[in-house]
Amino acid sequence: MNKTLLLILCDFLLLNLLALTRWEKAEPPSAKQPPVPEMAANAATKDKDLVDTMRQTLTDEQARRDELAQKLTAADTNLAAREQSLSQLQSEKIQLTTRLTSSEQAAADLGKKVAAAAQEATLTKEQLAQIQRELEEKRAEAERQKQALTALESKREKEQLEARKQIEGLTVAVIVGEQQKKELSERAAELKTQVESERTERIKVQETTTKLAAGVGQLAEKSTELTKEIRDNRPINANVLFNEFLANRVQTTFTANRKGFLGAVNRTEETRTVFVTKAGRTYALLHIADTPFSLIQPGVDWEKLTVDFLRPGAGRATAATIEFLAHDPRIVVLPVTAEQVTALGAKAYPLAVDPFKFPEAVLVNGGGKGYGEVGFKLDASQSGFVRVDNRIFKRIFGDFAPSRGDLVFSKTGELLGIMVNSDYCALLGNFTPVKTMKTGDDVKAQVTSQILDGLSARYRALPLPLQ
Repeated sequence: MNKTLLLILCDFLLLNLLALTRWEKAEPPSAKQPPVPEMAANAATKDKDLVDTMRQTLTDEQARRDELAQKLTAADTNLAAREQSLSQLQSEKIQLTTRLTSSEQAAADLGKKVAAAAQEATLTKEQLAQIQRELEEKRAEAERQKQALTALESKREKEQLEARKQIEGLTVAVIVGEQQKKELSERAAELKTQVESERTERIKVQETTTKLAAGVGQLAEKSTELTKEIRDNRPINANVLFNEFLANRVQTTFTANRKGFLGAVNRTEETRTVFVTKAGRTYALLHIADTPFSLIQPGVDWEKLTVDFLRPGAGRATAATIEFLAHDPRIVVLPVTAEQVTALGAKAYPLAVDPFKFPEAVLVNGGGKGYGEVGFKLDASQSGFVRVDNRIFKRIFGDFAPSRGDLVFSKTGELLGIMVNSDYCALLGNFTPVKTMKTGDDVKAQVTSQILDGLSARYRALPLPLQ
């Protein structure tokens, strides 16, 4: 509440209290005194003065009340104006609050924009610094290039000066050269005439030389062909062939084991043979009679098979497989690798290209027990085989007759074939196997009896003279 209005109300209540209070009752009773005789006129005058006083008091009070009412009316008017102003202020306050909220939101947005602008300004500042650095580098580079250009200009001026000097020298040299050129042209004309003459003579000499060279080349070719033909057709002494055989033969040992009815059965066969090469592959060659196997008796199931090669003074090797040729099941070959041949240090004999070049051959018996020259003839009924004349020997060294397993060599030192019986020699040319056995400590799964029975059937199917 307004302080002025409160003061007015307090004054109004105080005046009412003073006006309505009976002071005569409120005053304490005074002590009675003996009446004093008064004058009647004085008493009347006194009452009149009191009434006038009261009337004046009431008049003053009425005037004061009127003034107070006026003040109260003015206060009410002022209060209404103040309440209207307060309402207007409240409305303005709400509007200001709304504006303040909007301003705060705008300030927040502006703050974000300012932050973004500050960040962008920071980036722009960094970019400006980068551009400034690049500008400084460009300026430094331009300064360096300017210095280099200056140096280049100086160098070019020097070079131009030197070039002028050289041009002047060259001009003099050109004049001298022209004079020399003229002299050389005259000399060249003279030499050209001489060269043409010499060229004609040289062409004649070259033609003569070419004819002579062609004749010498033809003579050399004929000489080479003649030498090769003489070498191919010249028989080697049988002693030399046999000595070479002894130097290259390899001891081959077969070991076969199986369980029998009365106990273990162990068979070991040893023979001496040589290696033969065909189409890049190398084999040890022997007859089935030199192995633990047989094509006459029923086949058996061997459980362990090993083949070892030994050459005294060299090394050892083993064969991984045993192959029986389709040409004749009695021919056994043992494939070996080039490394094994090298380790054993033995020569691999090539097959004869023309086995019928000579009517005679050198036969080596029993792995090197004897040898001799023997004739052989073609048999039209037995393709791939030749019949050996075992009745008459031109020269024989050692007490023996041809038998199965003997090796037959051509007179030029190539291998012809192997004797399949005492009369026929199988010519070697195709090493295709018809059956193959693998060696090892456990070969039961191969069922060697079936393999041997199949080979035996092929053997019995051969013509009777070949058996």
